[in-house]
Amino acid sequence: MKKAKKPPLYKSFGYAFEGIFTCIRNERNIKIHCTVAILVVIAGAVLGITPTEWCICLTLFALELVNTAIESVVDLVTTERKPLAKTAKDTAAGAVLVAAIMAAIVGLIIFVPRIASLL
Repeated sequence: MKKAKKPPLYKSFGYAFEGIFTCIRNERNIKIHCTVAILVVIAGAVLGITPTEWCICLTLFALELVNTAIESVVDLVTTERKPLAKTAKDTAAGAVLVAAIMAAIVGLIIFVPRIASLL
């Protein structure tokens, strides 16, 4: 069996950006994540966080996109209430919740000492 030809790289990036913008337009939680990410970038720039701290802060924001993708695939596969579909969606949502809690803790660890030193 012959593999389908992959689209050119620039089209793959276009699809990825389309997915990001679709998620931002349609999902409330990603809007919250984007708002917090912007605030973190501003705080990081003002407070002068290290490159390692930048990497940690920025990495923690992408998981909401994965959750939305999983939920969309589950909804595409079935509209019935199935235990495995519920498990997939709940687990993806749980992963986002854990990542958000971890991001908040990391944010406290990185930003509180800097803010405290300004006061």
